[in-house]
Amino acid sequence: MKQNKVLAKPMIKRFRREEICQIFGETYDPDRWNNWHWQMRHRLSKLEHFQGLLKLTSAEQRGLSIAPEKFAVAVTPHFASLLDPEDPLCPLRLQVVPKEEELTIDPADMVDPCGEDHDSPVPGLVHRYPDRVLLLALDTCAAYCRYCTRSRLVSQGEMYPVTRRLDAIIAYLEEHTEVRDVLISGGDPLLMSDEPLDNLLGRLRAIPHIEFVRIGSRIPSFLPQRITPELVAVLRKHRVWLSLHFCHVRELTPEVAHACDLLADGGIPLGSQTVLLKGVNDSEQALKELFHGLLKLRVRPYYLYQCDPVVGTAHLRTSVQTGIDLISKLRGHTTGYAVPTYVIDAPGGGGKVPVQAETLLAYENGKAVVRNWEGKMYTYVDPVEQG
Repeated sequence: MKQNKVLAKPMIKRFRREEICQIFGETYDPDRWNNWHWQMRHRLSKLEHFQGLLKLTSAEQRGLSIAPEKFAVAVTPHFASLLDPEDPLCPLRLQVVPKEEELTIDPADMVDPCGEDHDSPVPGLVHRYPDRVLLLALDTCAAYCRYCTRSRLVSQGEMYPVTRRLDAIIAYLEEHTEVRDVLISGGDPLLMSDEPLDNLLGRLRAIPHIEFVRIGSRIPSFLPQRITPELVAVLRKHRVWLSLHFCHVRELTPEVAHACDLLADGGIPLGSQTVLLKGVNDSEQALKELFHGLLKLRVRPYYLYQCDPVVGTAHLRTSVQTGIDLISKLRGHTTGYAVPTYVIDAPGGGGKVPVQAETLLAYENGKAVVRNWEGKMYTYVDPVEQG
C-alpha cells in the first residue's frame, strides 16, 4: 500500500500538468514545461482557465469575473498545478485566486499603505530610510498575490521600462552618497532577461558607495524554472543577496528545492519574508512547517509581515494579536533560525516596526527584568562602571 501511494504522487503531478496543457490546447511535454518562457506564455488568467482546473465556488467565480478589472489575475502553470482542485480553502489557492471579497473596502484599507509614492524623489525609486533605497525595476510578476502591497502599480502598465528610468535613478544615487544599500523589487526583477539584469546590477555596482544590493523576488516559488545556471552567474558576479517570498510549506516542491540549491551552491545568500494571511498560515503548525522547510533549503526566514491594509484585502488579514501569539509560540520552541522578526510596515510610510510580546518588564538602576519564552522572569545586572 505504501508503495502505491509513493507511485501515485508522480502520476497525480503528471495528470495535473496534462490538464493545464489541455486548457491551452497542448499536450504535456516535460522540456516545454521546464522552460520559463513557456510558463510565462501559458499563465492562467481567465475565468475559463480556472473553470477547467478547479471546482470554483460562487465567490471565486464572481471574483474571477470582476476582480481583474481592479488587479490582474495570472498564475503560472507550475503554481497552478499545486492548487487543490476540490478545496476552496487550499492555502495556495487563497493566495492567487480572487474572491468577491476583494470588492469589499474596509475602513482601514489604503491604496498606498506603505506611503511609497510620497517618498519617491525620481520615478521608480523610493528613498525613506537614511542609507537605503527601494528601486522598482518593473511592474510585472510571474503570478499575482491577491494581497499585493503594490497593486496600485503592479500589472497596471503605467510604469516605464527601467531602461528609460535608469539614467535618472543612477544620477540620484551618485549624488546621494549616504545611500549604501539598494533593494531591487517591483514587480519581480528576476523576470528581466539575464543581459538587462546584468546591466542594471553593473551600473549600481559601479557607484563606489553602494555596498549592498538585494533583489526581492517570488520567482523561486512561482516560477522556479527561471533559476538557471546563467542567472545564478549574473547574481554571483554582482554579489547579490536574494529576499525571497514563501507563505506555505506546500510551495516547497522538488522544483523549488532544486532552484534554491542552484542559488545557494552558487554563493547567493537567501532569506525569506512571509506575509501572515488568514486561512493560509495563521497557525503555529503552518508557520513551523514552513520555516523548518525553508531552513532545509538553506533559506533563512527573516520577516513575518502583518498583511498590509491594501484595498480589498480585509478577508486575508489577521489581527495583530494573532501575529504576536504565533511568534510567542515559536520562540523557544524551535531553533532561533526558524523564528523571523514579526513586523508591521507602519501605514502611511512609517517603515518596518518590529512587534513582539513584552519581554523587557523593567529596567532601572542597572537591572533589567526580562520574561523568557516560558513566561519566567529573570534579572540581568549591568557591569559596575569602573571609576
